[in-house]
Amino acid sequence: MGSANKEYEFLSEIGLTSHNLGSYVAGKWQANGPLVSTFNPANNQPIAQVVEASLEDYEQGLKACEEAAKIWMQVTAPKRGDIVRQIGDALRSKLDYLGRLLSLEMGKILAEGIGEVQEVIDMCDFAVGLSRQLNGSVIPSERPNHMMLEMWNPLGIVGVITAFNFPCAVLGWNACIALVCGNCVVWKGAPTTPLITIAMTKLVAEVLEKNNLPGAIFTAMCGGAEIGEAIAKDTRIPLVSFTGSSRVGLMVQQTVNARSGKTLLELSGNNAIIVMDDADIQLAARSVLFAAVGTAGQRCTTCRRLLLHESVYDKVLEQLLTSYKQVKIGNPLEKGTLLGPLHTPESKRNFEKGIEVIKSQGGKILTGGKAVEGEGNFVEPTIIEISADAAVVKEELFAPVLYVLKFKSFEEAVAINNSVPQGLSSSIFTRNPENIFRWIGPLGSDCGIVNVNIPTNGAEIGGAFGGEKATGGGREAGSDSWKQYMRRSTCTINYGNELPLAQGINFG
Repeated sequence: MGSANKEYEFLSEIGLTSHNLGSYVAGKWQANGPLVSTFNPANNQPIAQVVEASLEDYEQGLKACEEAAKIWMQVTAPKRGDIVRQIGDALRSKLDYLGRLLSLEMGKILAEGIGEVQEVIDMCDFAVGLSRQLNGSVIPSERPNHMMLEMWNPLGIVGVITAFNFPCAVLGWNACIALVCGNCVVWKGAPTTPLITIAMTKLVAEVLEKNNLPGAIFTAMCGGAEIGEAIAKDTRIPLVSFTGSSRVGLMVQQTVNARSGKTLLELSGNNAIIVMDDADIQLAARSVLFAAVGTAGQRCTTCRRLLLHESVYDKVLEQLLTSYKQVKIGNPLEKGTLLGPLHTPESKRNFEKGIEVIKSQGGKILTGGKAVEGEGNFVEPTIIEISADAAVVKEELFAPVLYVLKFKSFEEAVAINNSVPQGLSSSIFTRNPENIFRWIGPLGSDCGIVNVNIPTNGAEIGGAFGGEKATGGGREAGSDSWKQYMRRSTCTINYGNELPLAQGINFG
C-alpha cells in the first residue's frame, strides 16, 4: 500500500491497492470525481487513495441500473435468493480480511469489525429463506365467482445511503432484502469509509459476473453530499434508505417526499437503560459497559442515559466506575482493546466541546471527560452525573459519554425515558413481571426497540430494526420489513359471466 505499512498488506487480499477507483457503474469500475485519501483513525495516517464518483458517473450508472432492473425483476425470487446466498458465501470467504479492514478504516475494535461483516452474512442467509416466502394474501370476495388477492412486485431501484459507524451492516439490512425482492441497488457509502465500500462491492460484482447477470444490478459509489443529493432527487429511485443524523435525514425525507418517493430513515438515538430496585446488578453493570463503551459510543443504539433507582444508585455506580477504570484504550486491531478511537479528528473535537457544554449545564464528571493526547482520535470513556432536565441530555453526543440519572418510581423512569426527541432503543433491568409487561405495553417505552435485561445495542437481524419520533420511523432487516421494498397490489378477478358490484350497488 501507499504507506508501505505492513499493517496494510492484507488489503491486497480483498482487491485494494494504494490507488482505487471508487465507482462501480454499468458493470465496470470507473471514477471521474475528486481524489481523496482515507485515514486510519488510530493515528490519522493515510491508508490509501480513492477517486470518488462524479455526477456523470452517477448518471451513467443510473441509466444502466434502469435497464438492469427490467431483467432482475423477472428473475424468479428463489433464483434471486440463490444469488444472495452466493454473495454471503463470498463475504464468508473474506470475513477476517473485511473485518480487519472495517476496524482499520472505521476504528471499531476487531471483534466488532468481524461481527459487523458476519451480520451481513447473516442477512444474506435470512434473505435466502425469505426469497421463498414473499407471500401475499387471498381475500374472500363478497361477490360470487370473484377472487381477491394481493400481489407483491419489485419497486425497481432502491437507493441506500449508509453512515460511517456501520459501513457494511446497514447495507446488508437493505441490499439483501431489496435484491431478493427483485430490486436493483444503488449504494452510496460513507465518504470516510470508501475502502469498505469498494471491497464489499468487488465481491458482489464477482458473483453477478459469475452468474452472467448485469453488473448494474448493484451500483456503488464513493462520494460526498452531491451524490447523496442526486439519489434523493432522482425520480427513478422510488425508495431511499438513509442512515445518519436527524438533521440530514429530515432534509433527505423532504427532498424525496417532494417527488412523491418513499424513505426509510434510521436516524439519531438517545437510548436509556433503566435499572429497577429488583434488578440483577451485575448483569445490568456488564450490559451498561458494553452498551455505553462499545464502538466508542458511536452506535445509534449506544446507551447514553442510565436511569438508576435511588435504592441501587450507589451500588451500580460503584461497579461501573471500577469497570470503566479497567477499559483498555488503544489500537482497535490489538488484542484486549475495548475502546478504539473516534472516527475523525472532528469527532474528537466535538467530544471536547460537548464536555464543556455539559459542565456549563451542571454536569458532574465522575470519570473520564478528557481527550487522550497523541496522534489518534482517542477519548476517555466518560460517566456524568446530571439532571434529567438539562437541555444537553436531550441531544445525542456521538461519543462514549454516559449520563447517570436517579429516579424513585417506575412511572418516573418511563417518563424520563420518553422525554427525549429520539425513540430508537431502550431497556429495563427488572425481575418483576408487572414491570416487564408495563414496560413493553402502551404506557411503557415509546421506542422502536424495547428490551428487558439486555443492552440497548447488539440487535439481532431477525427482528425489524428502527425507531420512532426523530429516529425516523423506518424498519429494516428482519420480520416483515421486506414489505417496504415491494409494491403491493390488490387484485380482484372475475371468473364468471355476471357483473355484481360491491356493496350491493345496482347500476342499470
